[in-house]
Amino acid sequence: MTSAPRGLVVVTGASGGIGYELCKLFARDGYPLLLTARNGAKLTSFAKELTAAHGVAVATCPLDLAAPDAPDQLFEAARRQDRPVDVLVNNAGFGGYGPFADADLAATLQMLQVNIVALTQLTRLFLPGMVQRNEGRIMNVASTAAFEPGPLMAVYFASKAYVLHFSEALDEELRFTKVRITAFCPGPTATGFEARAGLGESKLFTGRNVMNVGVVAEAGYRGLMRGRRIVVPGLLNKLFTSSVRFLPRRLVTAVVGWMQGRRQS
Repeated sequence: MTSAPRGLVVVTGASGGIGYELCKLFARDGYPLLLTARNGAKLTSFAKELTAAHGVAVATCPLDLAAPDAPDQLFEAARRQDRPVDVLVNNAGFGGYGPFADADLAATLQMLQVNIVALTQLTRLFLPGMVQRNEGRIMNVASTAAFEPGPLMAVYFASKAYVLHFSEALDEELRFTKVRITAFCPGPTATGFEARAGLGESKLFTGRNVMNVGVVAEAGYRGLMRGRRIVVPGLLNKLFTSSVRFLPRRLVTAVVGWMQGRRQS
């Protein structure tokens, strides 16, 4: 008796970092993939790499999720694959570093579009099909930043708090179904995010704090497949996210602000 073919896995932000590593794990386990990111050439190269290594079908859909119509385009691309979507990974996101009063407003609004609006829209587009089939998983990539305010990255931290709370609420709504929503909350990870966000010189990204991206992705993948509601990889990250619940909010904010500050040369 042959097993039923696996459904499609849709991954945003698939061309690098955690998204890239998650794609390799899905491909390893035989899932066909639909990948999206801004860099079309990189996506095509990665798709060929996955197919050669694992023999899975990999489609690409280059998009910038800062564009309001991008989620609809990705949903239509998934429909054209003529497979049910088993997994949606909302991994795309970015941050910015510095005082909010000095932040570029256009870049800040783009961050909200990618980190919150596109994630919410994609979840709403793909979730009904999963509910109808009573099967499916959605991973929304949040961060340990979701558990506390973040001076010098105020909007980014707030956006990840939205992702965490949104995911927890949805998973509770769906608790009598076989559809699971996982909030994946990695801490500092060696992905290049810190360089793009301008965090390379902050105390937060010291060598002993930064986890290997492959280890982080493996923890997220295992948690997703086990139907975990919240996944925080790494002992230090687990201790930190647990402890902030019991400390005064003003103290937590001050400590995070200190960690976000630049290292002394």
